[in-house]
Amino acid sequence: RISLLHTKRCGKMLPSLQESVDGDERELESSEEGGGPAEERRPERYSNSYYCLYGYQCYSSSEQAADSDDGSPSSATPETPSAEDFSLSLVDTNLPAEAETELRSFIAKRLIKGALFEGMGNVASVELSIPEFRVGCYYCLLQQEKLLETATVESNISPREYVTCFLGGSEKGLELFRLELDIYVQGLKTNLDSEKSNLETYIKPYLRSWFEDSVCPIQRVVQLFQEKLAFLLHAALSYTPVEVKNSDERIKKDIDRFLSAASLQGLIQEGTMTSLCIAMTEEQHKSVVIDCSGPQPQFHNAGSNKFCDDWTQAFLNGAEGGNPFLFRQILENFKLKAIQDTNNLKRFIRQAEMNHYALFKCFVFLKNCGSGDVLLKIVKVEQAEMPEAKNVITVLEEFMRETAVA
Repeated sequence: RISLLHTKRCGKMLPSLQESVDGDERELESSEEGGGPAEERRPERYSNSYYCLYGYQCYSSSEQAADSDDGSPSSATPETPSAEDFSLSLVDTNLPAEAETELRSFIAKRLIKGALFEGMGNVASVELSIPEFRVGCYYCLLQQEKLLETATVESNISPREYVTCFLGGSEKGLELFRLELDIYVQGLKTNLDSEKSNLETYIKPYLRSWFEDSVCPIQRVVQLFQEKLAFLLHAALSYTPVEVKNSDERIKKDIDRFLSAASLQGLIQEGTMTSLCIAMTEEQHKSVVIDCSGPQPQFHNAGSNKFCDDWTQAFLNGAEGGNPFLFRQILENFKLKAIQDTNNLKRFIRQAEMNHYALFKCFVFLKNCGSGDVLLKIVKVEQAEMPEAKNVITVLEEFMRETAVA
């Protein structure tokens, strides 16, 4: 059964597409701007992004640092573990000196509280001496496997670790991209083993590119495809494989990231996801092909429906504000609405097993929801082993075929 836990975590579904988009735009803009009046808004707020990389060293009680200039706490507090101390050393940043000192203090406090876990980032709002004043901050602790293997059991000093910080937008905005940022920081691991030799050639460019590579792909895909975005949304919703031809590596990665973000994976059971992918592939016998050889991308074997067409307009309307975080929020609402409609259809089908009026409600729902073709296939795969539901679905499939012909 499709879980609604994700819906509850991400917020209540609003009653209509337009209200959903308008509400999220107001909320995101309010959080980005600190809730100030319109005349105080800073139009450059979406283009400013920052990063900071710290080396993190833990000591046992016998190896405590003698001073606190490196960001470690100067005296024990009730929250400070009595058996160890730590140091933070700056590896690289594009923050002004004063703002970097403020960020270091924030990270040190999080370390004292034990709020950092290896490979699992957190997002918070921090106040720094930069134009944005209050900004969203993603921070994550990284450990090096090679160093862990060479560390001796007798050593009082633990292997060198790192804290990566990405700053930009608001806490709400960055939280939408937390999983992507978790994946992105993992790309640093292999190169941090040889930090000094790779700092200029790999680490700095990689850190500088976090915003473009993790936050902006959805926005770039919307700008590239415009009205044709509906084909991509339909492919993601229907689990249809997509093949990209004659494109540069960046466009291909952007499309792959968009499809991954638009997928319902994680919102439905893994077994159902696998069955759906197999069913869609066998039924269609071909992938959606995107040919990028010309001035405008061309789609082959692509499909769409009213649901995807309507959400495409929501994306295009959102493009006017130039807020890359809004596109991800719209995409999350697209997925949540699809899940909500699927759950409604399953509820109607269960009722229709014993009630002919409920079967009529299924007809009406499939006709009006805009994505009945895809939703019925999802439900068919999920309830393949239920004979009562199978009979209802067979009738509904006949109805959909007749409606399509008409």
